[in-house]
Amino acid sequence: MDHDYFVYILTDKSRATLYIGVTNNLPKRLWEHRNPETASFSQRYHCIVLLYYEHFGDVLDAIAREKQLKGWRRTKKIALIEKLNPRWEDLSADWDWP
Repeated sequence: MDHDYFVYILTDKSRATLYIGVTNNLPKRLWEHRNPETASFSQRYHCIVLLYYEHFGDVLDAIAREKQLKGWRRTKKIALIEKLNPRWEDLSADWDWP
């Protein structure tokens, strides 16, 4: 059954850390990163700026892409981000939030 799945890349405000994840609800997952209830990577590194995301209809494809991106060197990840988001703008800045 097809659904919406997203692979996404977040960073902190200083751009020092890149976080790659997969989710079936990108707005909800971003909210969770920005409002962590438990000690987590997000809370520790403050990766809350959405730099990049890809949409998938199949969860296995999304998971495979997440693993692929996590295996890349930082320079290759940056090149991917900058191809579509050269200014490293928060792609969720104009989203409606609950």
